[in-house]
Amino acid sequence: MSVHPHGAAHAPVDRRVQRRVMARPAHAPLELAGRRVLLRTLSEADFDAWLEVRCRCREWLVPWEPRPKGAPLPSEDRASFAARCSLRERERQLGTGYGFGIFVGSRFSGEITLSSIQRGPFQTGHIGYWIDRDLAGRGYTPEAVVVVLAFAFDTIALHRVEVSIIPRNHASLRVVEKLGLRSEGIAQKYLEIDGEWEDHAKFAITSEEWRRRRDQLIEEWIA
Repeated sequence: MSVHPHGAAHAPVDRRVQRRVMARPAHAPLELAGRRVLLRTLSEADFDAWLEVRCRCREWLVPWEPRPKGAPLPSEDRASFAARCSLRERERQLGTGYGFGIFVGSRFSGEITLSSIQRGPFQTGHIGYWIDRDLAGRGYTPEAVVVVLAFAFDTIALHRVEVSIIPRNHASLRVVEKLGLRSEGIAQKYLEIDGEWEDHAKFAITSEEWRRRRDQLIEEWIA
């Protein structure tokens, strides 16, 4: 299962979430803990576990990933993975994006990103995610999304978070349906996926909606 995005006053911090958000000094891993999942920034040391899941689940993941027509699959060697980790770290330092591995216990299980962060009058970001096929449908992904939403609204004070999903990607749609994220309709020919310009269903949640729903979402998925 995979969903990929393009890549105000501070909201009151829910103390139950704050205790689960462990921000460390620059260049140290950033960890966000849920009930069953731990989200952690990735490093080269995670390559072997990441590659095992990517290889085993390639047919499950590749059809949903952005790629121009005729372009080769992205390199999955150790050097490319390390470079991607460095790029994600740079984005974190700039505040333009946050990428996390999803861990269930000590098992690497997927990735989730809060990317394309815009400040100024926008204060917005996009969530994308993918999960090990063997773990899909067990509620780990919606839990990870709620953890990221708590971080987005209560820690870095975004005003709006969006999720964009190909309408026929039913596994990814189930995630936003479980969370009750607001539908904003269909963006036609929105993103080039596996060589085809695909429509995307758009979902969003604002900080105002988060404040109204925070306790229910945290109680259901994190507390």
